[in-house]
Amino acid sequence: MIIFQNVSKIYTNHKDTIALDDVSFEIKRKEFVSVVGKSGAGKSTITKMLIGEEKPSKGRVVFGDYDISKLKPKELPRLRRHIGVIFQDFRLLANKTAYENVAFALEVAGRSQAEINEFVPQALKMVGLEDKMSNFPKELSGGEKQRVAIARAMINHPDILIADEPTGNLDPINAAEIIKLLLKINELGTTIILATHNKDIVNDLDKRVISLENGRVSRDEEKGKYLLV
Repeated sequence: MIIFQNVSKIYTNHKDTIALDDVSFEIKRKEFVSVVGKSGAGKSTITKMLIGEEKPSKGRVVFGDYDISKLKPKELPRLRRHIGVIFQDFRLLANKTAYENVAFALEVAGRSQAEINEFVPQALKMVGLEDKMSNFPKELSGGEKQRVAIARAMINHPDILIADEPTGNLDPINAAEIIKLLLKINELGTTIILATHNKDIVNDLDKRVISLENGRVSRDEEKGKYLLV
């Protein structure tokens, strides 16, 4: 489903920065994969390449029928409809309710009002927030904000959900609930790519782990652990 083939990314500045160095891996449909590494190891670069925000300096990034490395800017919206992304800082619109934040993703995609009325309550119910639809972000806890962000990311039924440090701003109880929700989404058929620093979460998952060090894949294990030093 996803192929990184000998991918390197070099940021040209006053001294060239190598973000990724000859990285290769494949992710199959419906997998749950944790990508781990210290800050600067290349996790964010991989995320940006998957959504076409960055292109490799060398190599290929393929998702299904899309060769992301060759996509033109006008083709990116079509690619991104297949990919949901959630972030550490939630990225909710402060002046919109939970319902409106999720509905906004459908509005941008050009969906009808009838579809919005049907799908938004379903998405918020899936993340356990059917009773918080009218609340603004400032009225929600950190865990609830992340649930809204997950509902928004899933509203277009993407094939992949990329979770970029989704528990970074959460206490351990809320973090555990978010991971439980990601596992549920994975069981329903969505491929999950989890980029995280959280050693305990990775070790408890007992799922595949791709470890990055200095822009290279140092380990890729089917039932891996967080083993960075």
